Amino acid sequence: MRWRYMVALYSRPMRIALITPYLPVARNGNAHTAARWDRFLRQAGHDVTLALAWDEQPADLMIALHARRSHAAVARFSALYPERPLILVLTGTDIYRDIRRDADAQASLALADCIVTLQEQGPLELPEAFRPKARAIYQSSPRLKPAKRPLRSFDVCVVAHLRDEKDPFRAAFAARLLPAESRIRVLHVGGPLEAGMAEQAERLAAEIPRWRWLGALAHGETRRRIARSHLLVLSSRMEGGANVICEAVMAATPVLASRIPGNVGMLGVDYAGYFPLGDESALAELMARAETDAAFYRSLTEQCAARAPLFEPAREAAAVQALARECR
Repeated sequence: MRWRYMVALYSRPMRIALITPYLPVARNGNAHTAARWDRFLRQAGHDVTLALAWDEQPADLMIALHARRSHAAVARFSALYPERPLILVLTGTDIYRDIRRDADAQASLALADCIVTLQEQGPLELPEAFRPKARAIYQSSPRLKPAKRPLRSFDVCVVAHLRDEKDPFRAAFAARLLPAESRIRVLHVGGPLEAGMAEQAERLAAEIPRWRWLGALAHGETRRRIARSHLLVLSSRMEGGANVICEAVMAATPVLASRIPGNVGMLGVDYAGYFPLGDESALAELMARAETDAAFYRSLTEQCAARAPLFEPAREAAAVQALARECR
């Protein structure tokens, strides 16, 4: 039984295989999650191997990000070490697409001893039989000192790679609807990940003076860009628990987000800054209201600040380290 194996491990550091579909160089959400978890586990004294695939070197514990993409590693580890614990961390495409229709993703759910979602709404998407072994661990970001924001413009930042799941151009379409007197400018950070997206971004930048595509930036520069913005917009179709929400909240930059479960799980059911998925008219109204209605902008800021303790690095580190000790 796996619990007997875990009891034997409590007195010593573990060898942990941490499997991820993207290494830190990818600079996307999965990559940032893997890098943080690697660091937290090493801080607890564990020997961690971070890799795209499992090399079948002996490990006391496997932690796998992404039910579908990491299924081969999950299945092989379970077959070779059936008594050893296996933790599955679910992403947005896992929860809101793959586990509903992909056989590999469904098999990974069944093989895992613990299932982790990255926000509080995630476990509700699981088949009922798997919910008892699920827990939510919020992602985190260090706090940033308040940054000086422009006075002549009202800057709205979008941080999303150009791919369909992110609905990346919704803020551009919204910017086109703003009144002429608006001071809003939208600055989009993110590289093209799908064919034709770069060309579309260039066309929109030429057509919409308020919207500017900055391309991919280094993580530190992206965070500074968020901190210097008055708002962050997240228009995604699906999110497992967007780290960019953590980064905005910890930079005291309020968020406007599509009303999807992954965003509601991060910002709370009563948050005032949601707009219907794909609705640029509603987004434009919220952007304009945030620019012109000081009380509304203050309420967004206060609601985000109330969520900030959930996104503290120390909280995530403690949860990840406890997971490695307890899950069996």
